[in-house]
Amino acid sequence: MSSPLLIDIKFENSRKFDRLRSTLGGREVIDINDGGGHPETFSGVHYALVWKPDGKLFTRLPDLRVLFSLGAGVDHIFQSDYLPDVPIVRFVDHTLTTRMSEWVCLQCLMHLRQQRNYDRQQRERLWQELPQPQASDITVGIMGLGELGRDAARKLKTLGFNVIGWSRSGRPVDGIEVFGAGRLDPFLSRTHMLVGLLPLTSETRGIFNRDVFSKLHRHEEIASPVFINAGRGGSQVEADIIACLEDGTLGSVSLDVFEQEPLAEDSPLWGFEQAILTPHAAAVSDIEALGHYVARQIARFEAGEALENVVDRSLGY
Repeated sequence: MSSPLLIDIKFENSRKFDRLRSTLGGREVIDINDGGGHPETFSGVHYALVWKPDGKLFTRLPDLRVLFSLGAGVDHIFQSDYLPDVPIVRFVDHTLTTRMSEWVCLQCLMHLRQQRNYDRQQRERLWQELPQPQASDITVGIMGLGELGRDAARKLKTLGFNVIGWSRSGRPVDGIEVFGAGRLDPFLSRTHMLVGLLPLTSETRGIFNRDVFSKLHRHEEIASPVFINAGRGGSQVEADIIACLEDGTLGSVSLDVFEQEPLAEDSPLWGFEQAILTPHAAAVSDIEALGHYVARQIARFEAGEALENVVDRSLGY
């Protein structure tokens, strides 16, 4: 008898749950958030799929063998009160990667083409051409060169941007000049638009701060430097972002992630004309792709094959 899949995901409607279940080949699915009278302990449940799970959930899963994350990030799992010694599998899929690259490219183009200023001029019924650099005049620096960062880099290069990258390891990436952990300052000094796609670890928490922003390169024809973050909210210091927008250290920002979500209604970030804010929607997981991915990983596991995209706990991603 196959093990059920337990899910701890807050779906906004039942259709998403039904779509997920339809991809799992008839495997029983236990939705812990369905309001039903669930037992205190889920004996015999080998698999769980979670996003920001209840802190004590894993104490209720004594037979857990594999843990799946709804997204590419797993910091939400490491925040749990108790974490069993089982493989943690990240969701990696072309749909997730493509959506993230779309968002990153969109933000870079919005700032390059000064769309916020044209929006303001439209509201004011003002016909005025603004100075317009080419994409090749702008260097985009990407911090975080995993699957998402590498794909975004390739697509930004296709659009004509100069693209450089930074990663802790400094591992080479085809067609991209990569700076390692000890070369952050020279990386920043060349970067007009800084893109954050880092996982959240003890090393990256708060890494995007005034010290980093003050070292970025300014381009005289656009509102720069530009900070773009779709990685993790905990990697940025929002008080510094606000202060740097106010004093001109930053010219503009695009933020999809925040230190606390949802973003508080009284946050000053809402009020900046040169701030583009989206509600952690840059790369929403396609629920059917997710279901097929989980089903494939379970099949591999039960066949004695290696799981894919397993988290390295020593690195936190």
